[in-house]
Amino acid sequence: MPDDTPNGSAAVPEVDFDELSAAPESGAAPAAGVRGAPAPRTDAPEPDEVEVDLPSVLAQRDEYLALAKRVQADFENFRKRTLKQQQEVAASGAARLVESLLPVLDACDNAIIHGASDVAPIYKSLFETLTKAGLEVVPTDGVPFDPNVHEAVLHEPGDGGEPHIVDVLRTGYLWQGKVLRAAMVKVKD
Repeated sequence: MPDDTPNGSAAVPEVDFDELSAAPESGAAPAAGVRGAPAPRTDAPEPDEVEVDLPSVLAQRDEYLALAKRVQADFENFRKRTLKQQQEVAASGAARLVESLLPVLDACDNAIIHGASDVAPIYKSLFETLTKAGLEVVPTDGVPFDPNVHEAVLHEPGDGGEPHIVDVLRTGYLWQGKVLRAAMVKVKD
């Protein structure tokens, strides 16, 4: 392309600055006649149409608002239910783990009863750790027989009063207030 200007630069088109200064403020549509400006909108509804349609728009708005509130309530219920299920699953898993450790406690307890004092520190450490997590021993000393937490495997005749525990054959445990394993006991009726 040949150079038409004396200094070798391309020709710059002339701009009518008076026309540009008459352009509207930013955010408003450019004036008609300016290249690239949209044409004024002519499809706007008439004011009478808007007033006639207003009740149906308000009803539709109320319907969508009610739907949004229902969905929000459903989601909140779902969130609470899921959180509760997660807590129950975690508690159940912990209870199964503790239940699988009960034979270890029994073995340590029996070893100590038969004179193996070397096992006592291990038993104590394991029992204290499980106690901190929620393990409790089912009470058997000086309490009446309770079929909810005691399992009577031997009976001894008594004076006919309220049955009470005479001997503990296997320790029972509660996990966070619920019976994990009933205490196996000898009862005197």
